[in-house]
Amino acid sequence: MNKNSILGFVLIAAIMIGYSIWMTPSKEKLAAQKRKQDSIARVMQQYNDSVSFAKAAALKNRNIQKEEETQSRKTAQKQQPKESQKNTSGLILEYGAFSSATRGKEKYYTIETDLAKFSISKKGGFINSVELKKYKTWDQRPLYLFDSTTSRFGISFFSSNKVINTSQLYFSIVGQHSGKNNYVVSGNDSLHFVMRVYANNHNGTIDSSRYIDYVYTFKGNNYMLSFNIEMHGMQGIIPANMNYVELKWYTDLLQEEKTVDTRNGATIYYKFYKDNVDNLSERKDEEKTIKTNLKWVSFKQRFFSSTLIAKQFFNDGILKVHKIKKNPPTKHYLKSVSVDLTVPFNVQRDKVIPMSFYFGPNDFTTLKSYGLQLEHQIPIGWGFFILAWVNEWIVIPVFNFLGSYGWNYGIVILVLTILLKIALFPIAYKTYMSSAKMRVLKPEVDAIGAKFPKKEDSMKKQQAVMALYRRAGANPASGCIPMLLQMPILFAMFEFFPSAIQLRQQAFLWAHDLSSYDSILHLPWNIPFYGDHVSLFTLLMTVSTIMYTYLNNQMMGSQTQSMPGMKTMMYIMPVMFLGIFNNYAAGLSYYYFLANIITFLQMYFFKYAVNEEKLLKQIEVNKKKPKKKSNFQKRLEDAANKRGYQKK
Repeated sequence: MNKNSILGFVLIAAIMIGYSIWMTPSKEKLAAQKRKQDSIARVMQQYNDSVSFAKAAALKNRNIQKEEETQSRKTAQKQQPKESQKNTSGLILEYGAFSSATRGKEKYYTIETDLAKFSISKKGGFINSVELKKYKTWDQRPLYLFDSTTSRFGISFFSSNKVINTSQLYFSIVGQHSGKNNYVVSGNDSLHFVMRVYANNHNGTIDSSRYIDYVYTFKGNNYMLSFNIEMHGMQGIIPANMNYVELKWYTDLLQEEKTVDTRNGATIYYKFYKDNVDNLSERKDEEKTIKTNLKWVSFKQRFFSSTLIAKQFFNDGILKVHKIKKNPPTKHYLKSVSVDLTVPFNVQRDKVIPMSFYFGPNDFTTLKSYGLQLEHQIPIGWGFFILAWVNEWIVIPVFNFLGSYGWNYGIVILVLTILLKIALFPIAYKTYMSSAKMRVLKPEVDAIGAKFPKKEDSMKKQQAVMALYRRAGANPASGCIPMLLQMPILFAMFEFFPSAIQLRQQAFLWAHDLSSYDSILHLPWNIPFYGDHVSLFTLLMTVSTIMYTYLNNQMMGSQTQSMPGMKTMMYIMPVMFLGIFNNYAAGLSYYYFLANIITFLQMYFFKYAVNEEKLLKQIEVNKKKPKKKSNFQKRLEDAANKRGYQKK
C-alpha cells in the first residue's frame, strides 16, 4: 500500500468521526426529546383507557339489546303458529324469492355408471364427488377427482337487489326417479336425472310454477354427461335487463399420484371460443381474468380432469389456482381451483343453459374423440408442432396398437423402441458412413495440419481441408444432419412417456409404476438436485450414454479433437441427466436405455459391414473424377463474367 492510499484512508476515517460527533445531539436536546416521548405515552394511555371503556360499554349495551331481542322473539314465537315461525321475515329479506329453499335436510343421491360413481348433494343440487371405478390412487385408495367436503357449484344472479346463489339452496329430486337414493345405468342406456329448486311467493309459500332445474343425462359407457340448467317462470325474479348469470365452481383437488410432476401438474386449462387452448401455471399460484369468450374450462390433474363445456360459449371468466399453506382440509390435499364464469342468458328469451361435463382420464384417444381439443391438456409438445405431430400421428397410434395385444408395457416400450430404430436405420447408416469417411481421411487431414502449424495460417489450413473433402466426396455436415433429423423423436419421447396414462401403475421388473420413478434404494437424506432415492433405470441410462459418448468420440476422430470444449460437454450432460431423470417416469429412462443399447448394436454392425479399406479406395477414385459444378456455382461464374471478371 503506497503513501497516498494510507493518507486517503486516514482522511476518510477523520471525516466519519467528525460527522458522528457533529450529529450527536446535546444533553439538553436529549432531555427535551425524552419529555416529549413521556407526554405522548401518557396521552396514548389515556386514549387507550377511554377506548377500552367505550368498547366495554358498547358490548354491555349489545348484550342487553341481544337479550331483549331474544326475549321478544321467544314471546313472538309463542304467539305465532308453528308453521309461521319457520317463514321468518329475515330469510325473505336475505334470499327473496328463494327463502323457502334455504331450509332443508342434507341428503345424497348416488348414480353409478360402468365407468364412474357420482354423488349428488341435495344442498346445491350438484355433483359433490366423482369416483372413477377403473382407477385407484398410488396407495390403492378409491380415486376421487375432488374433495366432496369443499366442492361448491352454483349459479348467481340478482333478484330484488339481492344476490341469489343456488349453492346455498336445497334441491329436490323430481320425475320418475323420485323416492330412490341409488341409481344404476350401464351400456348404451342413459339416465335422465333432474334436481329442482322452487321459488316462493311473498308470503313464503312455494310457487310450483317458478323453479330452476339441474338436468343431468348420464350414459353407462361414457365419461361425458349432459348438464342443462333450465329456468321456468323466472321473469318476475331475474331482471329483464340482465343478459347473463354467473356460474361459480370451487373445489379442492386431491393427490392421486406418488409424486407431483411440476411439468404436468394440477392446474386449470381453458379453451378460447374458436381458438387455442391455454392454461394457468402448474408451479405457482395464479389468478387470471379472461375477457374473451371461452368454450370450456378444466380442472386438470396429471392423469385426470374435470371439465365444464359450454354448448355455445361462456362470456368471460376469472380463473384461480392456489395452494392452502396452513391447515389443508385433508391429508391428501393437493391444490384449490376455482372459476367464476359469466354465462349468456336473457330471461325473456332463454329458458335453457346447455352444457356438459367430462369427468375422466386424460387418455389422448378418448379426449380427441369428442372433437373439442380436450386432448391439448396432455403435454405432448404442443408448443413445437413437430413434436406434437410425431407424438399424435406416429408414437401414440403405434403405442396404442402394441398395447392392444395385452403385453406388459415394458415389452411394449421395447418393441416400440425397436420399430423406431428400424425406421431411423437409414439415417443412422448415413451418419456412420460420414464418420467413416472422416476416419479414413484423418491421416491426410493431419498432414495438412503439419503443413500449416502456425495459428495465422488457420484459414489456409481450413481451406485445404475443405478442398480435400470436396475432392473425396465427403461432407462433415452430412453426419450432423441425420442426427438433427433424429432429435424430434428423442424430444417427442421426452414429452410422451411422463404423460402416457397407459403406463400408470404398470409394473415392469423392479419398477412398480412406469409412470413414476423406480427406486432400488431409499437414502436417509435428500441430496439437492438428485433426491432421496436411487433410480436404477436412470443409472443404466446414464452409464450407457457415457459409453455411447466415448465410442462416438472414437469413431468421429478428428472432428471431436478439433472441439475439446464440446467433447467435455458431451460427458457432462449425462451426469446432469442423472439428477434430472432420477425423479422422472421410469418408462422414459427405460426407453433411453434401450435406445442406447440398440445404438451400440447398430454401431458394431456397421463396423463389420463397412470395409474402410474399400471405402478409402472409393475415395481415391472420387478424387480423380472431375467435379461437376452446381447450377448455383455456374450462375455465380456467369454473373462474374458479365461484369468483366475472369475466373483465375
